Amino acid sequence: MRLDKYLKVSRLIKRRTVAAEAASGGRVTINGREAKPASAVKTGDILELRFGARLVRVEVASVDERTRPGDSSTMYREL
Repeated sequence: MRLDKYLKVSRLIKRRTVAAEAASGGRVTINGREAKPASAVKTGDILELRFGARLVRVEVASVDERTRPGDSSTMYREL
């Protein structure tokens, strides 16, 4: 799955366009490498997102095309 779509579906970022802008701006890494919006995300990857001074590290637990809002937190595990 594309990185920008994963961030939206997992609700780590609210909108796909915002997720694409974050990835294009160098604020998202996958396994320590800077990621582009079209980068592939798979189970077991470690994502790091920088929101200002805050750093969020998560491990991808599942890659689902759609989830319910209450179930979206099962797609990742915070580290």
